[in-house]
Amino acid sequence: MARIKKEDLVIVNSGSDKGKSGRVIDVLKNDKLLVEGVNLKTKHNRITQTQKGATAGGIETIEGPIHISNVSLLDPETKVPTRIRYNVEKKGDKVVKTRVSVKSGKAI
Repeated sequence: MARIKKEDLVIVNSGSDKGKSGRVIDVLKNDKLLVEGVNLKTKHNRITQTQKGATAGGIETIEGPIHISNVSLLDPETKVPTRIRYNVEKKGDKVVKTRVSVKSGKAI
C-alpha cells in the first residue's frame, strides 16, 4: 500500500533529479509515481489524420515514472522531508485512519 497519494508534495532523494520537488500527478502500478517536473522525457508525435480531424505532431516533454522509494513526502507546514504513519481511531462502529507526519506529528 502506497503511503504517498495523488496531489502530495514530494522531494526526490536519489537519481539524476535529486533535490527536485513537485506534486504527484498519478500513482501507477508497481510502486511508480508520476511527479510534476521530474524525470522529463521527450516524445516525438507523428501527425495523424482521424475522423475528427488532423492532430498536430511535434516534440513534447512528458514526465516519466519514478519509483516510490526514491521520493519522500514533504511536510505541508514545514516543507521538510518526513515519513508517514497512520493513527487509527475507533469512532463508534467505524475505524478512521489518518495520515500523520512523523516529524511534526500533525495530520496531513
